[in-house]
Amino acid sequence: MNKEDITQDQSQTDVNEEVTETEEVVVEEVESTTEEPLTEEQQRISELETKLEEASQKNLRLQADYDNFRRRSREEQAASLKYKSQSLLEQLLPALDNFERALKTEATNEQTKTLIQGMEMVYRQLADALKQEGLTEIPSVGQTFDPNLHQAVMQVEDSEAESNTVIEELQKGYMLKDRVIRPAMVKVNA
Repeated sequence: MNKEDITQDQSQTDVNEEVTETEEVVVEEVESTTEEPLTEEQQRISELETKLEEASQKNLRLQADYDNFRRRSREEQAASLKYKSQSLLEQLLPALDNFERALKTEATNEQTKTLIQGMEMVYRQLADALKQEGLTEIPSVGQTFDPNLHQAVMQVEDSEAESNTVIEELQKGYMLKDRVIRPAMVKVNA
């Protein structure tokens, strides 16, 4: 190589180095200027993603609350329908008790027997209608005393019966489906 070629090569190398240095500076400047907007954009994206996640969670909670409300409303409505006749039945129970007392009287003449037969028919119709609504008698005599079903009004000592057993029923108790609407009044053995 001659001197000119070496000088040209060196100047070419110097130019290449300058271009490389210039490129590096430009790349650094571009990176520094693009990092800031990207960081701001990324920050904005991150904020929006956070807000979206919060909104999604809030939406899920609201949906769950609404589903729970609907379920509770259906359950309350079903319970309301199930026990809709409770107040009417409670009002009819004293009349049913009076029918039973009247039917226990003994007939002395033919006219009284006919009247009692008519009352028995009316009583059976009434009892059947109440049974169709879900009214059932609470079993008492001979049963173990249950404070959920029985109301003890007397306590007696009877050596023939077991302790805590119902000896006598003073007033019938009734249930409407699975709910006690009137506990049975009973005598309990001590």
